[in-house]
Amino acid sequence: MTLTDFARRVTDSGTCTVTGSGAAGPDAGAAPGAAGQAPAPAPSPVAGADAAVSRAVGREADGLAVASFVLGLVGLLVFNVLLGPTAIVMALLALARRTRRRGRALLGLALGVADLVVLAVLVTGNGAVAWNFGG
Repeated sequence: MTLTDFARRVTDSGTCTVTGSGAAGPDAGAAPGAAGQAPAPAPSPVAGADAAVSRAVGREADGLAVASFVLGLVGLLVFNVLLGPTAIVMALLALARRTRRRGRALLGLALGVADLVVLAVLVTGNGAVAWNFGG
């Protein structure tokens, strides 16, 4: 069995549910208690598992916030057509996952929007997607 066979989801109440192809047993369609079978007990949460999961999600959200800021900043100079929308999406994901670096995620969002504004100015001014410092 590989990790892609099932996904483990931890809810806010601390209960664990398993979804995917590994979650359904041979009599997944049978009603609980049917054919003399007792319903399966709910899995008990492991002590400290919620804290570990929240730390992992927090680190991931913080990484998304920093990455959106860096991509938005770099996107002002190069590849703004690609880096701007990427910075916006990463910032929104970081904010949705409640990052501790909220300010950095908001800066990444603002810089991603600024990337798209710079792109619009370049396209309307030059007719090309390129910087032109010459006269």
